[in-house]
Amino acid sequence: MKITPSTRRHFLKTAATAVTAFQILPRHVLGGPRFVPPSEKVNLAVVGVGGRGTQNLKALLSLADAQVSAIADPAETFGLENYYYKGVGGRLPALKIVDDHHGKTTPGYRCKGYEDFREMLDKEKGLDAILCATPDHLHAYVALRAMRAGKHVYCEKPLTHNIHEARAVARVAQETGVATQLGNQGHSTVGIRETVEHLRAGTIGAVREIYSWVGTKRWNPTLLTKPPAGGVVPAGMNWDLWIGPREHRDFHAAYHPVAWRDFWAFGTSSMGDFACHDMDAATWAYDLSAPTRIEAHAIGTGDAEIAPHGSVIYFDFPATDGGPARRLTWMDGGAMPAAPEALGKFNLPNRGTMFIGEKGVIQCDGAGGAPRIFPESLRASVTKPAPTLARSKGHHRDWLDAIKGGTPASSNFAYGARLTEIGLLGVVALRLGKPVEWDAATMTVKGQPKAEEMIKGTYRAGWELGV
Repeated sequence: MKITPSTRRHFLKTAATAVTAFQILPRHVLGGPRFVPPSEKVNLAVVGVGGRGTQNLKALLSLADAQVSAIADPAETFGLENYYYKGVGGRLPALKIVDDHHGKTTPGYRCKGYEDFREMLDKEKGLDAILCATPDHLHAYVALRAMRAGKHVYCEKPLTHNIHEARAVARVAQETGVATQLGNQGHSTVGIRETVEHLRAGTIGAVREIYSWVGTKRWNPTLLTKPPAGGVVPAGMNWDLWIGPREHRDFHAAYHPVAWRDFWAFGTSSMGDFACHDMDAATWAYDLSAPTRIEAHAIGTGDAEIAPHGSVIYFDFPATDGGPARRLTWMDGGAMPAAPEALGKFNLPNRGTMFIGEKGVIQCDGAGGAPRIFPESLRASVTKPAPTLARSKGHHRDWLDAIKGGTPASSNFAYGARLTEIGLLGVVALRLGKPVEWDAATMTVKGQPKAEEMIKGTYRAGWELGV
């Protein structure tokens, strides 16, 4: 009989059961459905292989102990030349990438391709883990179904499409005990760790003002609402499956690929897209939980279907025993903060984060950039704090190590859900067009019943979350 990782784990589990009358074996010997021994490869599947999904796929294949055995995507192939990803996406190109890679060491290797990830989960019993890189509106459904099947899960940011989903995903991750990681790769940089360590050490004193900004704009600049019906579904595309839990609407190139982020039914605008990257350092450094008040101002036109061209959003966090009240200001669509005098001749980058303290300023590039300390006199006198945060071995590497019984990845779903919820509160405020007084305990916006659907979402029959 050919020995595979899954048969070996089955043998170890069976053998361990036979000897329990004589000794108690440690977990790393017993193995089990949610544990991969350190010496074995992790058997993986990727769900959603557009631009970001393909990038994740290549990152996994760069790790010697990662074996990709299945790909799921409702589209066979599509072009990405009009987007920053370039190249092509879809199931067929992804399968070729995997087969070419694994074929170098295993001639004739064939990765399994599936249109529907649910069929994949039913048939591929040997899967240890899945990486989800679908559009936002499918994140929770995929993650919950996979975790309940005992699979470890990596999910692209934002973790979910609404706040209720974020809390449900965090709860099920805790209940199942699987290894998880949010796809905000900047969280694993040395730069974000040094920023957090400086802030916690008081390098710039007490911080009450924080700014995060990104120069993105809407993918569909000329649309005023959702596009007209009547579009033709591309060959090889299961459009109904792509829509998933949303009510049916006709295909349009304004939705797929990538540009779905503009539409509230599928995406969460630039706010949801980038908040898990660029509000990460503040959330981590100060252990931010829910803001109590959020006020959003749209830049340009938008409506109940499509996001505005940009936004300025204020998040007010109450004082805690560990620090003062803080305001975090989010900007996108071309808006940027004014440069403090302490920065001198330094020009703020097109994307970044800035902390304004009593003694100075820390500014970082987006997605985990290293800290820049201002003014120059403070920078010259500061000693870098001793490392207090464990350094990452790599965002995907940390997840695989957690799957093998190591330390949980630092952006696991417990943390990732909290970070995502903060960003999604900005989305709620932007969609409402009114200040939000947030009651985190009851998950409600005070005096605004219209917010409930935005917080909890709606689901087509057959796509309910079951939570």
